[in-house]
Amino acid sequence: MNILVLGASGQLGKSIQYVHQQKFAHLNILYTNRSTINLAQPYTFNKFVNTHEIDICINAAAYTAVDKAEQEINLATQINTNAVEQIAITCQRKNIRLIHLSTDFVFDGQKNTPYTEKDATYPLNIYGRTKRNGELAIIENCENYIIIRTSWLYSPFGHNFFNTITRLAKEKKQLNVVYDQVGTPTYTIHLAEAILQICTHFPFSKGIFHYSNEGVCSWYDFAHQIVVMQNLDCQVLPILSAQYPTLAQRPAYSVLDKNKIKQTFNLSILHWSEGLKECITLRNTLSST
Repeated sequence: MNILVLGASGQLGKSIQYVHQQKFAHLNILYTNRSTINLAQPYTFNKFVNTHEIDICINAAAYTAVDKAEQEINLATQINTNAVEQIAITCQRKNIRLIHLSTDFVFDGQKNTPYTEKDATYPLNIYGRTKRNGELAIIENCENYIIIRTSWLYSPFGHNFFNTITRLAKEKKQLNVVYDQVGTPTYTIHLAEAILQICTHFPFSKGIFHYSNEGVCSWYDFAHQIVVMQNLDCQVLPILSAQYPTLAQRPAYSVLDKNKIKQTFNLSILHWSEGLKECITLRNTLSST
């Protein structure tokens, strides 16, 4: 079985590589980044799969700059929607099973109970809209697909909330973080483990699934724990989203219900605080080597 990973230089792609080395070394995985397969140029994907025997494609590549997407609509659409449609068409033609990563931002945040896969989508911003349109393109063009919606990704790798708060807390004595946006942080190492476990699960169970760590918190709660768990000398203060205006509107509530993915693939999911502990440990390990 040959597995292709798109977006290997991103934090999820790097997490898949790490988990592959640590726990799934028996799998044959090919990693590509923009220099090999550029989603702004979908023909590069077609060219690659025409010259390689691929059984499963994991699309961990995306345009994820939520605020910039409000200004770069064409680029976000090309990568998150148009390219995904071409990938789905090619996977269907080549009989490749597609695992695609999507987002909690397909929801409007009006609920106060966890979102299930059956809940109606209503994105509030361009990023969420392009990701939802990418989902629809897959559903319409590919039979063997798994769409995994996830939320609030972080890791020791690359640019994310965890690394930003860690850096700022070492530079400043006080940070203001919104407390009226509620969801669940997802440690990408845990997500990567789930994805590779799904790759080895037979039969291939198609459909949309939700995955994040367990539990609920605000961005303020998350930032507070990042600071406390690392014993950083910085005070984190809660503020309203209105006090920190952004170009893109975010859902106020985007907690995901994970029952379907847990039952289908026999997954055990840890609380987000456990993921944060592991992330801090791994970050310290990587920085000391």
